[in-house]
Amino acid sequence: MKRQQLTEKILDIKREKGWSWGYITEEIGGISPVLIVGALLGQQRLVKPLAKKAAALFSLSAPEEAMLNEIPMRGEGIPMPPSDPLIYRFYELVMINGPAWKALIEEEFGDGIMSAIDFDMEMERLPNEKGDRVKFTMSGKFLPYKYYDAEQGIAPLGLAELDVE
Repeated sequence: MKRQQLTEKILDIKREKGWSWGYITEEIGGISPVLIVGALLGQQRLVKPLAKKAAALFSLSAPEEAMLNEIPMRGEGIPMPPSDPLIYRFYELVMINGPAWKALIEEEFGDGIMSAIDFDMEMERLPNEKGDRVKFTMSGKFLPYKYYDAEQGIAPLGLAELDVE
């Protein structure tokens, strides 16, 4: 079985049982719902105890359970630019706002990146009379670039507070 086939099997069971993602993530628990759904869709992995819970919930075989624990090829099957309108909007947000986010992060923190590995994300629904809103909160660790072979008196990391004369 290929990973995409396992994803389709999980989605078939979800439809057949009439389960919501909220129910599924509540039953599996242990980590962020975004990571659980991502794992069931083949973009993340579940640690062994959570893979076992997911396998029990979906009545999966031992090899299918093991597949949930394997490190996936993240991003596989997603075209660039994305063709799905909702996913494309996230791509568009980064394309349009990315340069400003980059400039603001670098001014505040220095020369580096925001981690997408040491990262938290939450989604919530905000009621609004003009139409409910989707709110995403993202928090990633700042990772400064390392300046190799920095001489004495030269900061070895790209942290803004170290960039002094």
